[in-house]
Amino acid sequence: MFVGIDHGTTAIRFGTDDGHGFELSRESAREMADDILLKAILCGLNVNASDIDLIAIGYSMGDGISKITDVRCATNRGVRGFGGAGRDIGGGTHVFDVIRASNIPAIVIPGIHSGSDIDPRMRMFSHGASPEKVGIAYHALLRGYDTFIVSDVSSNTVTVGVADGKIIGAIDACIFAPGILHGPLDLEAIRDIDAGKMSANEAFSRGGVLKHTSFRDQEELMSAKSDDARLALDRLALFAAMEIAGMRIMVEERGMLEAVFLCGPDEIRIKIEDILNMKTIHLDRWGAAIGCAEIARDVHAGKKDILGIEVGEVRMNGFK
Repeated sequence: MFVGIDHGTTAIRFGTDDGHGFELSRESAREMADDILLKAILCGLNVNASDIDLIAIGYSMGDGISKITDVRCATNRGVRGFGGAGRDIGGGTHVFDVIRASNIPAIVIPGIHSGSDIDPRMRMFSHGASPEKVGIAYHALLRGYDTFIVSDVSSNTVTVGVADGKIIGAIDACIFAPGILHGPLDLEAIRDIDAGKMSANEAFSRGGVLKHTSFRDQEELMSAKSDDARLALDRLALFAAMEIAGMRIMVEERGMLEAVFLCGPDEIRIKIEDILNMKTIHLDRWGAAIGCAEIARDVHAGKKDILGIEVGEVRMNGFK
């Protein structure tokens, strides 16, 4: 069996290559003792540790590695340094460390960043997408498409472009389109940072469409029927559609766009389709975890390239 782990904004999701999945909140994963956390993961997957051939995990930005790397060889968990964009809860860190300390073979998937083998123009930005977006893109690739766009519109908005089966670029949440919770820093945010009112990370974490509403979270926003809720969703859809349209320019330099995949609430997907005047393919919230599991499966089978990302040396023996 092969397992993928999606270190998401609101939860840590675990998926298998046969489509099974479950999730833990980042807070609960942080609080569990090491042995209890490992047992919870195995119980949630309904497997024994010896049943798992390989785990594929992503962590944080994934900007410290550019190859798919054995978990034992990923210095600093595969990131360049501490800190970054988004709330630091500690659950993802705990899951990573428990997996690394276990005897289960595991690989770390890199994010898309300025050290990645992508279109050199996209290396303008230090970071394009976190590792779980590689998982979503691979899950989409296995649907039978080679040249496509994947846009994940939820707490963040992140868009990835793939041409001829290779990731050529990605636009992260802090660069352009806001998500529900997080978004890029505008002039007001820059002034507040300079004035010492908040950190840059705090500004990013409050930069989503919620900042212009009274709603506390995604659930409140999606269930509301008020004018400000509709405006927030319209803003979310507009900027996501603009980001997809921008990525389409680069993808279509290399070939005909075959599909656009969307991960996010149906209401947002419908709005984006109306703006772009095109149909999209829906991927549910398990797409990243299952895609990472599919990466683990194919790396275990000997594949040396995943979406243009090189596979490094990986230990395949564990409990077996």
